[in-house]
Amino acid sequence: IRTKGSMKSSSQNVKRFNAGTIKLEIHLTGEAAGKAAAQAAAEELRRLDRLGKDIGVIFATGASQLDTLDALTSIPDLPWQHVLGFHMDEYVGLDENHPASFRRYLRERLSGRVAMRRFFEMDGNPEGIDSFAREYVRSLDAANPQLCLLGIGENGHLAFNDPSEADFNDPLPIKVVTLDDACRQQQVSEGWFASREEVPRQALTLTIPTLFLVPKLIVSVPGSRKAEAVRRTLEDPIATDCPSTLLQTHPDVTIYLDVNSAAALSNVYVSQ
Repeated sequence: IRTKGSMKSSSQNVKRFNAGTIKLEIHLTGEAAGKAAAQAAAEELRRLDRLGKDIGVIFATGASQLDTLDALTSIPDLPWQHVLGFHMDEYVGLDENHPASFRRYLRERLSGRVAMRRFFEMDGNPEGIDSFAREYVRSLDAANPQLCLLGIGENGHLAFNDPSEADFNDPLPIKVVTLDDACRQQQVSEGWFASREEVPRQALTLTIPTLFLVPKLIVSVPGSRKAEAVRRTLEDPIATDCPSTLLQTHPDVTIYLDVNSAAALSNVYVSQ
């Protein structure tokens, strides 16, 4: 995929264009990109609410989601009372009160800020993890998620499906994976852990086929450390050595970038 062609600027500060079926927006700052992603999510929540059913939503965590979740939970009058929320991954064996725990992250930035009908937390306790995973998937299947907010890792991972673990035809809907060194170093670089040795080696994650069952994906990817992953996502052949390349096949995905994360894209000039 090449990103030249169908690019247009709808305002001085935003560029929108298509790369195959992927829709992209480039904003001047990560905060602006996060707000735009949140507005898109809000519009979809309102649309889904008009259908009169519960709204299943999968939420990502990490530094890439901070601005998006802050903006989304600040938008008034969203139908949170009809939302069944899920998250896509959690470290195995990490205390839920640890600063890097995704349960803690989502309590502080999502479920503690808005009144969802229910939020299903992912438990990384290694004892009974298989039975927990089966029950989690049953709840997820019953909710039938229609929206997923996600990010892209520096190694191209989606959720915690690193290149060594990613399976585009994974028979499992959820599984325990071993995190690669690049993924664990990213967690240190983002400030969640003081050293790579502190990062758990395993995590429980939704698999890629589970994520791709969701009909609408809103992807927030700010920051210069993500620039190469963004380029690979759009321009590399589809392969598990960069799992996010599979986004090229999804029918409804929008990626929200800032000028730093868009810096490596071919044939795109972004004035600052």
